[in-house]
Amino acid sequence: MRPLTNGKAVLIALAIATVLTSAGSCDASSPSGGGEPASGASANPGSTTSTGSTGSTGNAGGASSATASLNALTVAAAGPMSGYSRDKFTHWIGQGSGCDTRDVVLKRDGKDVKAAADCKITAGSWVSPYDDKAVTDPGALDIDHVVPLAAAWRSGAAAWTADQRKGFANDLTRPQLFAVSLQSNRAKGDQDPSTWKPPSHTYWCTYAQNWVTVKAYYKLTVTQAEKTALTDMLATCK
Repeated sequence: MRPLTNGKAVLIALAIATVLTSAGSCDASSPSGGGEPASGASANPGSTTSTGSTGSTGNAGGASSATASLNALTVAAAGPMSGYSRDKFTHWIGQGSGCDTRDVVLKRDGKDVKAAADCKITAGSWVSPYDDKAVTDPGALDIDHVVPLAAAWRSGAAAWTADQRKGFANDLTRPQLFAVSLQSNRAKGDQDPSTWKPPSHTYWCTYAQNWVTVKAYYKLTVTQAEKTALTDMLATCK
């Protein structure tokens, strides 16, 4: 066989180098996915959705994130209640198929839930997370706003528009709405964690995480006493 000329040898070497370079240039990076704004990110309190959410799961990892979000919140004295009215937080709004926000939460939080043709809930079983009370009568349940409407008013919602307040009062995306016993909801009223905590101590971790998630999303302030109480509750996470 005749030896290759220098020119042919160079061309073959270049071709081999090109193949090897191409084989080693694959992109191994994973595609990035979309998601909810991080705690404290810019929020649109006027937007609502009927997707439903069961809220945060109480755990140590979530507590670390919640603590960071809590520390990022502005600490301020509670604002005045002048001008406040529950009617300024329109609820319960229609969520489609004849259901309103209350109906959606009762369906989401219950088991074996039955509804009439107009979507009104007629039967089912629920466990109130605040006091572990078993409930089978939907009329014995309230839909609790984790951050009460009046508490939101005192911490920033007084400056919101009517649409923003309506979005907050019917928020099915953040961990803001839960079916609870009448007794626990009435005992809570509009209090923050510095003056009221769920009777079920095992729920404190989740409750504190949910409270912080809502306040961070809507950029509401916290009082120093409220922050201290939330810090203590997050310390129960395991």
